[in-house]
Amino acid sequence: MRIPFVAATFGILLTACVAVETSPSAPAPAPAGPVPDRVSSSTAASNFQAAVRRVEPVAESLCRQRAGDRLNCDFLIRVDPNRNAPPNAFQSLDRSGRPVVTFTRALIAEARNRDEIAFVVGHETAHHIEEHIARQQRSAATGALVGGLIASVAGADGRTVNEISRISAGVGARRFSKEHELEADALGTIITARAGFDPVRGARFFTRIPDPGDRFLGTHPPNADRIDVVRRTAAGL
Repeated sequence: MRIPFVAATFGILLTACVAVETSPSAPAPAPAGPVPDRVSSSTAASNFQAAVRRVEPVAESLCRQRAGDRLNCDFLIRVDPNRNAPPNAFQSLDRSGRPVVTFTRALIAEARNRDEIAFVVGHETAHHIEEHIARQQRSAATGALVGGLIASVAGADGRTVNEISRISAGVGARRFSKEHELEADALGTIITARAGFDPVRGARFFTRIPDPGDRFLGTHPPNADRIDVVRRTAAGL
């Protein structure tokens, strides 16, 4: 595999959907063991580089095993060029269909160790392997169609039909978001462990982000549920 290099977070060079914010509270029960204080910039950069090097090939191998030629499994793991972006990591596709995992500098700085970075890489690559973007698009299209049909039958005008279709597409896209996150947590646990990292220790990251709870049409499940999935999956390994 040819590895392209891009300028990264703290002056390092490397290749290569978890929206988070820092929080002083710990909303979900933490795995046993102390969580260290914030690490230095150089340590954070080293942790990121080391985790990506080991997790990326494992994710690509598992992707090819599961999807064969159906998916592009050549991951590009990159750093968001926006230095002011809040802590976040997300998976997307470029115009050629290549899977891209993007980290913001703030998230890399927030991670306490290599296990946490490795788990986030595993989680985001798992989104692609599970084909969550395509599944979300299908769900959105179905929601838009159903919403538009209902509005049409009710006698709404064209503008109203279009607006209801747009809203219904958003609802459809969110319908399985929590399920997708838990699936990515489970597969991400496997990827993280196969790369030689501790996924349970890595999941401590959830204890330092706001808990979304179980909101109606929320995009992420409660942090405690996510940690439980990681623990149970890891125990099964």
